[in-house]
Amino acid sequence: MKHLWIRFGCFLTGYNYNILRNCSEAAFKSVKKYTAAMLIVCILWFFIGFTFAHRYLALGLPGCILAGVLSTVVIVQVEKQIVLSINPGRLLLIFRGCLAFMMSILGAVIIDQILFEKDIEIEKISYISEKVDKILPSKTEELRKQIAVLDTTISKKEEEKESYVDDISKRPTTTATTTTTATRREPVRSVTPSGKDTTIWRTVSDVTVGTTLIPNPKIALIPSLDSTIRALRQQKSQKENELLHMKPSLEKEMKASTGFLDELTIMARMLSASYVALAFWLLWILFFLFIEMLVLFSKMGDKSNDYEKTVMHHMNLQMRRLDALGKGF
Repeated sequence: MKHLWIRFGCFLTGYNYNILRNCSEAAFKSVKKYTAAMLIVCILWFFIGFTFAHRYLALGLPGCILAGVLSTVVIVQVEKQIVLSINPGRLLLIFRGCLAFMMSILGAVIIDQILFEKDIEIEKISYISEKVDKILPSKTEELRKQIAVLDTTISKKEEEKESYVDDISKRPTTTATTTTTATRREPVRSVTPSGKDTTIWRTVSDVTVGTTLIPNPKIALIPSLDSTIRALRQQKSQKENELLHMKPSLEKEMKASTGFLDELTIMARMLSASYVALAFWLLWILFFLFIEMLVLFSKMGDKSNDYEKTVMHHMNLQMRRLDALGKGF
């Protein structure tokens, strides 16, 4: 358990504990300092990753924890680029400074959307209302066209029904004619050329025409026509109800589907309208920026310690050994 914090610091910063334990207290302090700075950044970015996954990706607890861990791993790998550099070049310092600036903005944006949640919800009402007002005319126009088509269809069906009813009232019954044909054979007397009487049979058809009164056939069409008109009226009523509640429905739908970019736009509107919110947001950016630059400034302010000189000495010995082996071959 001895030097447990130092071992953890070596794991976090990438230092070799076997080399560090033989170095001076100055090297130990450097590791502790880098560890503390990296822990601050890691805790912040774990919270940012966890919150972003929960709020915008709608992940469960395991997914949010995984997102936080991934954010922390990325930050650790980025910080190691500075911590493990013995003599960091200017290009690396500029690159890390630009990256810190971008990360500070991203972190401030995500954190502020949590801190300004109530204010964003208030501003979201007007934002969504403006978007609905842009979409509403086309949506209502389409519904009105559908209602007009249904009105026309219902009117035609009602006119058709009225014509049926008028015809039925004038002619409640109609005459149906039935024709019955019956055949029979009858004898016919004939005289042959020799003068002899003979009888032959012929087929005779008897046609009987009868009339009966039946109900007007259009009576059977009325129930199906009524059913069609009823269904069309239900559709019209449903469309009119949708038209009546179109705006609240659109507002509810848009509020449920508001994403990260929408909230970013809302926050930009808030910042442009309120100097207090803008000042607070800039303070958060500076706070994140200074924390991101903490490891970089610590590295730039430190002089080379015995750990780094030991590493360089080992490297020089190895290079000489390799050069000697190369000459021997």
